[in-house]
Amino acid sequence: MYITEIQKDKKILVTMAIEQKDALFTLVKSLSKSEKRQFKLYAGRLGGNADANFMSLFNLLDKNSHYDDALILKKTPIKKQQISNTKAHLYKQILVSLRFNPVHQNARAHIREQFDFAAILYSKGLYKQSLKILEKSKDLALTSGENNLAFEIVEFEKVIESQYITRSLNNRADALTKQAKVLSMKSVRISKLSNLSLQLYSLLLKTGYAKDDTDAAKVKIYFNKRLPKYELSALGFREKLFLYKAYLWYSLILQDFVHSYKYAQKWVDLFDKNSEMKRQNPVFYIKGVDYLLEALFFIKHSTKFNAVLENLKTDLDLEKITINENTKTLSFLCYSQNKLNLYFLEGRFTKGLDYAQRLLADLKNYESKIDAHHVMVFYYKIASMYFGAGKNEECIFYLEKIINNKALKMREDLLCFSRVLNLVAHYDAGLDENIEKLIVSTYKFLVKMNDLHEVQRKMILFLKNLNNIYPQDIHKAFVKLHSELVVYENHPYEKRAFLYLDVLSWLESKIQNVPVEMIIREKAKKLIR
Repeated sequence: MYITEIQKDKKILVTMAIEQKDALFTLVKSLSKSEKRQFKLYAGRLGGNADANFMSLFNLLDKNSHYDDALILKKTPIKKQQISNTKAHLYKQILVSLRFNPVHQNARAHIREQFDFAAILYSKGLYKQSLKILEKSKDLALTSGENNLAFEIVEFEKVIESQYITRSLNNRADALTKQAKVLSMKSVRISKLSNLSLQLYSLLLKTGYAKDDTDAAKVKIYFNKRLPKYELSALGFREKLFLYKAYLWYSLILQDFVHSYKYAQKWVDLFDKNSEMKRQNPVFYIKGVDYLLEALFFIKHSTKFNAVLENLKTDLDLEKITINENTKTLSFLCYSQNKLNLYFLEGRFTKGLDYAQRLLADLKNYESKIDAHHVMVFYYKIASMYFGAGKNEECIFYLEKIINNKALKMREDLLCFSRVLNLVAHYDAGLDENIEKLIVSTYKFLVKMNDLHEVQRKMILFLKNLNNIYPQDIHKAFVKLHSELVVYENHPYEKRAFLYLDVLSWLESKIQNVPVEMIIREKAKKLIR
């Protein structure tokens, strides 16, 4: 059963990959009913377009579930040598149509449109009218935090002022020069901060979390060397956003989860203080909430976690965030993953299984929009849910979807902990006929990944030696391992191991002979604040 399901998943992923290679087909399939209706109205604005080749191609792609060149030649008047140009033309026309759709209109698009209008008026020699439009656009750009667009507008104003001579030219020139200088400094600072944020994120993906004091020292030098000088009171919205992002990644790499929470909260507070920014920059807002929830999960603050998650749901339900296909997908990822995390925080694994099954059904609606990595993250969380509920065979089923996917590139920590959890689940399920081979392969994998924590090392050694322990001594062995591992619970570089697999609670369940779910739930009650 497991092999069949995994093969089916691989087949789906291959099919998705093939279809996504055709950009036009993917674009057509992403259109909503209203967007399709608008496109047809837009394309039909001139007589004759209804029968044009590109419209025939659009109608065919809209009706079919897969892309096929042979079908295009059979069902449309398009000749083989015309396919490439017709596809390119249709792609462009769809994008032009979408540009006029109110759903895709925002401050940034409006500013660019007004800039284009000003350029047209300038080319006609209507300088005064052009400057008037630019001044309004500049004000909107500044209030929207679009510093780069504001700088571009000022530079255009300088060009026009050099040709449109007025008595106020000297004062005007000074004002524009000063404004250009301020905006230029802001743009440079934003660029440095956004570069630092991206570099730290890349560092986390490449090398992972700091594993010791040497790693931590290197990260601190790296960060301080690249952090530009600033006065917080002088920073605008985007500067603060990228500053908080940089500090967030910095603290995550150092596994300083309290400071991760601090800067994620500052990030979200930026949007709460200026709610319009939720509409203008919805992706940044959703990401900020996601990292805030992640930090709260790490520090196990369930009450605050629940409040933040409910606030996100309210924002989505009331459409305080701009809703489009991109934000729908991001919202689904953020809300669904953190809803699972809430069940973990509260120790309600059995209850969470119902939600996990509904989630798997919902996941099918996003197959073409979510990459394989995120799908595997869901599988790991669902596997952990089954493990917490004491359903080890189901846990193994979802872990094998990750372990058997050799072509998958995902975060090393999840790959490693998938194997460790798989080992523990096999032991708990009594599937120990091949456990020696499983232990060896898991150990080799962790060494190869250079991600072998002391917690993992002791766990694997314990399981390896279980066959040599007399049945009457197993209880003592569990107690001994627990005493050896508990010292790492708050260790700066080892504590992360417990975030992915709560080994201590598992050991306590063995020692007390009660379900692991009961242990975690009781701990959760004591942590409520």
